[in-house]
Amino acid sequence: MQQQSSPLRIALVAIARPTFDVPLAQSVADAVVSALETAGMQVLGSRSELLMDSDAAQRAIATLSSESFDLLLFLQASFADSSMAVTIAERFRDRRLPLLLWAVPDARDGGRLRLNSFCGINLAGHALHLRSLPYDYLLSRPTDPDAVEKVATMARAGRALRTLQGARIGLVGEHPAGFDTCAYDAEQLQQRFGVAVVPTPLAELLQDAANIVPAAREAYVARVGKHAHNLTDLEPTAVRGTAGVYTALRTLVDRKQLAGVAVRCWPEFFTELQCAACGAMSLLNDEQCPASCEADINGTVTSLLLQALSGAPAFITDLVSLDADSDSGVLWHCGLAPFQMADPETAILGTVHSNRKLPLLFEFPLKPGRVTIARLHRSITTPGEETYQLVIGGGEMVRAPKSFGGTSGVIRFDQPATAVLDTVMRHGLEHHFSITYGDYRRELGIFAQQVGLPLLALT
Repeated sequence: MQQQSSPLRIALVAIARPTFDVPLAQSVADAVVSALETAGMQVLGSRSELLMDSDAAQRAIATLSSESFDLLLFLQASFADSSMAVTIAERFRDRRLPLLLWAVPDARDGGRLRLNSFCGINLAGHALHLRSLPYDYLLSRPTDPDAVEKVATMARAGRALRTLQGARIGLVGEHPAGFDTCAYDAEQLQQRFGVAVVPTPLAELLQDAANIVPAAREAYVARVGKHAHNLTDLEPTAVRGTAGVYTALRTLVDRKQLAGVAVRCWPEFFTELQCAACGAMSLLNDEQCPASCEADINGTVTSLLLQALSGAPAFITDLVSLDADSDSGVLWHCGLAPFQMADPETAILGTVHSNRKLPLLFEFPLKPGRVTIARLHRSITTPGEETYQLVIGGGEMVRAPKSFGGTSGVIRFDQPATAVLDTVMRHGLEHHFSITYGDYRRELGIFAQQVGLPLLALT
């Protein structure tokens, strides 16, 4: 069901050398721990011990090996050479989590160089670079709010990496003919992100949905009826057909421990069950189990990534309209958006599919606010050689009447709408994008660096 937000977990490695000002170095470490915990983060590792030799580094490794964490933070509490940092970073290389080197400035008071902290991260940065270990750095005081926010930003990217590593994505059926945009590379998904694709035959899911008992169907209708109050206006057998689809998908997710699903949503649900799958996937999305239509595996992975960053639902959309005069676009889909994205000033309605004329879908305009846009994009580097890029964009969803039937939102991108159109068409991007509310472009950049993905700016 819906995820509960949990604190970001920071593995702190505080490094020092006994020939420098150890009491001052310890006070720096204590202040960093306090600042991070005050900001709501959980600090693991050397909370009270300054690491000063190889034995201490091995103790830190032993302590952290049994822990899960989102960021490996090397606090250069005073000068030390790069040996300990390299040993620890190499030990956790396979986790592919972000590394952050933090140095604190010395007071220019004409006296002793008490910490020489920056020189320490300079040595560490060079050594990590030689070993192809990506990192970022801070030269800031322990209580600097910008430094604390940078730690949180990198940790959010690390948490997204952890979420994808070992994630299982259910694939129900195959994408429709001519929808090359929904093709995927299972081997690359496994190697780059640790994501496994778990296929289920479409006929099996359809049969499971048909066999759902009436009580489970009524439970779904009661749940979604709290959001959409007009369900009694729709054909009841078809509505309960969608209820069966939801229950079958939810059972599949729980039984196979799936982090998300990609479903061939047409035409078979309409032709065989006489209902739409959209309303079932809407509730899954609201429960933070990302669900994509047209069997779009890469779309589901992208939504899972955004959800891990924001701690809120993501939504897979088509970019269906771009208008130069209003400098805006429309993000739309039939009706599988999570309820949490609905504009609170507009009623959520149950409706029928615009083309197939069968329920159950949900219709509403998206709420106003900042959104992040992303897409895991398949591209060709050389003829016959395929790779992935990460498309990143952002914009402001504005309050507006619904543009089309189904779920839609009017967006003003950070660049002119005509520039977005040019990027989409000249780079041959997919027709699906994923969005979540909030600005997570920096986190996506860190994520891409960690897994070696080239970035493509949409806006």
